[in-house]
Amino acid sequence: MPDILAQALATEGLIWLVIAVFVAGLVRGFAGFGSAMIIMPAAAAVLSPVEAVLFMSATELIGPLPNLRSAWRTAARRDVSLLMIGAVLALPFGLWWLSSVNPVIFGWAVSLIVLTLLVLLMTGWRFRGELTRNMTIGAGALGGFMTGISGLPGPPVIMLYMASTLPISVIRANFLLYLLAIDLVLFPVLWLIGLMVWEIVVLGLMVGVVNFVGNAVGGLLFNPNAERMFRTVAYLIIATSAILGLPLWKG
Repeated sequence: MPDILAQALATEGLIWLVIAVFVAGLVRGFAGFGSAMIIMPAAAAVLSPVEAVLFMSATELIGPLPNLRSAWRTAARRDVSLLMIGAVLALPFGLWWLSSVNPVIFGWAVSLIVLTLLVLLMTGWRFRGELTRNMTIGAGALGGFMTGISGLPGPPVIMLYMASTLPISVIRANFLLYLLAIDLVLFPVLWLIGLMVWEIVVLGLMVGVVNFVGNAVGGLLFNPNAERMFRTVAYLIIATSAILGLPLWKG
């Protein structure tokens, strides 16, 4: 364990990872989503694709705990279950792609996915059709696949819930439970297919304490009446993280 700990603390760019994780915790604690869109570009800039996904998932095992009890009471848990059915089926296919992808391609993919989603969010794009059971499972499947290829489980589900008439408190709770469930499923799958990097998991769990603090503060700030202002700030943070994560800056 001391050797693993030393390797974890020697990770290049650690200070930037810590900052990204704290800011991501603030955003997720308030809005219920957005943390991966902040963490992944930063992680992809200094870690290999598999390590970046492991790091993000490990930090997010601890981070959401301050808001878990209230999310469990508030969420539409049937919807979360449907999302996870799709995610579990599709996740292995995404991980298969992840295990062989070039890190530069991975870095571009992560940042461009984040920027595309951000543009859709900021322009107010909405799906106008009816949200069906199959559509919910399909969004979960696409989220599971995207978890494998980019560590970003949220975009399809975020876009799905933009069409929902559910209260923002329920949507936020659904996001929190879905994203935590994805992380819990991801680790045993990675272990079974031989992609675990334990020093990165240790690093993620350690930095997860910072995520925990950010989530706690973000949860205290949650106020539906202040949603527009906070999301504007979150959009700026997400855009900055995605742009700084582009492989362009590596030369």
